[in-house]
Amino acid sequence: MPNRGGPNQASPNPTSPSPTLPNQTLPGRAAPNQALPNVPPGAPGGRPGRPGQPPAMQGQIPGQIPGHTPGQPLPGQPPRGGLSTGAAIGIGAAGVVGGILAGQGLKRLEDVRQQRREERDGDVTIIREPGSTIYRDGDRAFIRHDENERFREFGPPVRQQRSGNDIVTVFDRPDGSQIITVTDVDGRLISRQRRFPNGREIYLVDNGRRPRGDRYDMRDDVVVLPPPRDYERDRYILDADQANERQIYDTLMAPPVAPLPRRYSLDQVRASPDLRNRMPSVNIDTITFDTGTWEIAPDQVRRLAAIADGLNRAIKAAPNEVFLVEGYTDTVGSDVDNLTLSDRRAQAVAAALTQSFNVPPENLFSQGYGEQYLKVQREGDVRENRRVTVRRVTPLLNQSAGN
Repeated sequence: MPNRGGPNQASPNPTSPSPTLPNQTLPGRAAPNQALPNVPPGAPGGRPGRPGQPPAMQGQIPGQIPGHTPGQPLPGQPPRGGLSTGAAIGIGAAGVVGGILAGQGLKRLEDVRQQRREERDGDVTIIREPGSTIYRDGDRAFIRHDENERFREFGPPVRQQRSGNDIVTVFDRPDGSQIITVTDVDGRLISRQRRFPNGREIYLVDNGRRPRGDRYDMRDDVVVLPPPRDYERDRYILDADQANERQIYDTLMAPPVAPLPRRYSLDQVRASPDLRNRMPSVNIDTITFDTGTWEIAPDQVRRLAAIADGLNRAIKAAPNEVFLVEGYTDTVGSDVDNLTLSDRRAQAVAAALTQSFNVPPENLFSQGYGEQYLKVQREGDVRENRRVTVRRVTPLLNQSAGN
């Protein structure tokens, strides 16, 4: 069972308002890239290809894998799970929205349980389910989901190509830019970049590669940092239902609460509460969830407007901004069930932010943490613990690959 205690928990008092954080100049924030010549990378006079970059990304537009049907899982990837084409997530949509995996008829936890498959790899238990994989090692557990799922529902079909041991996925935006995501055959995110119509590129995430054949060990990504002096974590958590748009934006854009020794990969940020807690967060307590589901009611989607406004303002000013949407549960049920529930809740909120408010999907990453870090320190059915938070993680990330 994941640890529910320790200094990384939220404040047990969910009703005390958080102070407005100052709107400060952000230290270490990457400046927008200068426009590159309108020639593809690797071409004469153009930008050289990144060392170790798959051939499909060296000045080419990746094509579809021969014999592969767009939108279906690739060899070695978990089964596809996501919103059915045309699924309604929006203000005014009828019924319940936010049903990640609705395309496979999966709307509740019982549907997922029926399709789980478990295997062992040494001391690690691997639990595969539609759209995600859970790794358990002793009392530690971590979930990884399909990083391209949300793109499949927003506009033209994505294109995928196998390049060596990588899967290169391209999403063509209506403005002529492209979002290029590289994962390995196990679904681990390697990089994501945006390529503008004029050839300019920015990297949103550069996770780096692992040696081929290395078994995933979540402990490799955990970074332990000492708590900042005079650190009170609840001072840096803003409850959205008690804040206005300016307070939400200022919290999202606030600098780290303490200096960082270096930059890190997104994998490390996802796995390390000490890193995440260096950045203030907004607790989206305007949305909670019924037990055993990740669906969002239409009236709750409307309450995301202030969050979306802050995200869009930030991304418009700096297209390389990265935000992490985090899902949490109460303690009802098993830790595996809660891990998958929390991850799907985070994905549902990220999808709603894009479909209802046009927040660019490439700037949003999500992660579930199950019953860890309870907001209300009470066991059992506690609606306040079935929640989602969002925080800006750009200052934590190594984005040097595209600069």
